[in-house]
Amino acid sequence: MQFIANDIKEKVEKTIIPIINALIDGIETDEEIANKTGIKLNIVRKILYKLYDLKIANYKRSKDPETQWFTYSWKFEEAELINQINEECEKELNDLNEQLESEENNMFFVCPLGHVRYNFDEASDEEFLCVCGEELEFQDNSEIIKQLKKNIKLIKSDLNSFNKSIKK
Repeated sequence: MQFIANDIKEKVEKTIIPIINALIDGIETDEEIANKTGIKLNIVRKILYKLYDLKIANYKRSKDPETQWFTYSWKFEEAELINQINEECEKELNDLNEQLESEENNMFFVCPLGHVRYNFDEASDEEFLCVCGEELEFQDNSEIIKQLKKNIKLIKSDLNSFNKSIKK
């Protein structure tokens, strides 16, 4: 749910989750969702369209023959949400692995005043001097490597738990 909240910026427990639960329960129209959840109709519509923009909700439009008004029947796309969460986690894992590889395969030098951080090649191009004139110092990046490995392990664990819970 946090994935959705980052994009929608609404209070998850009070609005988004009840709306998604209503869709999962088979309630299709925005009016029915508003009635069931007690959320104002304009907020329900706003969230439904944001879910649609995220491609995790879809709708079909039909015209009432008597009133000539359009009715929108909404459907939650659970498979798409699962796919997006998996893709986002894989992208984050790839980024972290690239960063880890860079940290493990390079020596880094930093300005003692905190202005810059260069790898060896960049530092040598700058003659081991910061833009402020201070001499660059070698940085032991073992803590950075340790933290990256920890983050990778955590994301892999969370992703595995997520995927196992879906298969149940």
